[in-house]
Amino acid sequence: MTCIKNTTRGCCFSTDANGEPAAHNCPGCHKLETFDWMADLPDPLADNRIYEVQFKNTRKGYYWNDTGLNLKAGDIVAVEASPGHDIGIVTLTGELVTRQMKRTGFNPQGLEFKKIYRKAKPYDIEKWQEAIALEHSTMIRSRQIAADLHLNMKIGDVEYQGDRLKAIFYYIADERVDFRELIKVLAEQFRIRVEMRQIGARQEAGRIGGIAPCGRELCCSTWINNFSSVTIGAARHQEISLNPQKLAGQCGKLKCCLNYELDSYIDARRAFPRLSGPLEAMDGSYYLVKSDIFKKIMWFSPDPQSTAVLIPLTTDRVRQIVAMNRRGEKVDRLEDAALMRNDAPAEPEIKNVVGEESITRFDNSRSGKARGGRNGRNRGGRNNRTGRETGTQPQETAAGNHTARPELAQRTGKSEQRPTARPELAENANRNRSGNRRNAAPRGGTGNRGPRGRKPGGNSNPGGNHGGERA
Repeated sequence: MTCIKNTTRGCCFSTDANGEPAAHNCPGCHKLETFDWMADLPDPLADNRIYEVQFKNTRKGYYWNDTGLNLKAGDIVAVEASPGHDIGIVTLTGELVTRQMKRTGFNPQGLEFKKIYRKAKPYDIEKWQEAIALEHSTMIRSRQIAADLHLNMKIGDVEYQGDRLKAIFYYIADERVDFRELIKVLAEQFRIRVEMRQIGARQEAGRIGGIAPCGRELCCSTWINNFSSVTIGAARHQEISLNPQKLAGQCGKLKCCLNYELDSYIDARRAFPRLSGPLEAMDGSYYLVKSDIFKKIMWFSPDPQSTAVLIPLTTDRVRQIVAMNRRGEKVDRLEDAALMRNDAPAEPEIKNVVGEESITRFDNSRSGKARGGRNGRNRGGRNNRTGRETGTQPQETAAGNHTARPELAQRTGKSEQRPTARPELAENANRNRSGNRRNAAPRGGTGNRGPRGRKPGGNSNPGGNHGGERA
């Protein structure tokens, strides 16, 4: 059984065991979804027959269950429409429906609730699927028709009724649009009843949905029903950088979240002193550059267009300076003594109460044994062996003025035998290479290399032949 999810309706379409079309609710896929926090409480109004039914995207309605159907959240029902009927999903039941109507501003006084006919049958679901499949192509074609009629409007979404008798065309327009001709063309083109409904840019973003810059789903598609106006003054009160690219949301308007903390900033600003000009000091005038509203710190600079030099002052210190300037006095220094003191508490030290401050704590008991044990013997052996090998070297070095390491002397001797760039020496070197090897000195009688273990003190002549002397 294959399940096709439809995110605009918040349900999945499939086929049952008999091959008939079926649909079931997908929790968490609805826009403007409401959590029923009263579901596990005893219902004081068990006879409440008003239900909240959701249609495509954010469109919701409240309907009357006059036939006494046993409905619960997630049921797919056929409800009254004009004309015909529509298909929706029950999203809220019980006492919370009354609270939701009050929150969204729905006033049932003087209105007659539309009725819930029945639970959706396989025939209703099949026709509903056919209507949903036509929505995208209808939206593309309607945009082409509006462009041909030279109408300054944008059709953002199309919603078919469950019985395919009517379709709602959602459009955006900056000015008044005469779409009477458009309705005639659309009705003839698609053989349906046309309803034009104008929405704003924020409502369009809520219907489409998306991810906001904060990483969460758009507020207009999750919980915002009433859109209040957002002005650039909200950004100024919060001292946010007036960058249009950062302040605008996906709808192209100012972000709705600019109003979330605006009241807190306005209340906090009431404790700040009002400045009619710069602060006067002996070394010049200082201008207000920025403010830390919740810490109640104001930053001043000698240049109002630069932040290279900033001096922080508390609000009490600013009031004191303002009072002095009004009396015609100037302060010697603008610095605040309260901020100059380092009143920051010292960082607490991390202490391990169980004594596990080091992973090598068990090695302390072994260190004493290691000095007198195998490690100590190894150190002693190495030192003794080194002493036996080089015990007489310091004296011979002092007497013969030679190094105590024969290998260094050998390297030095080899470096002295490097060929030179002078022609006569190069000719002698070539003659020695091609000469009779039988006249060469034996291995132990080279100029700088003696027999292994021989004391280097007797090597007084670097070019001498010790092998000949031994012989």
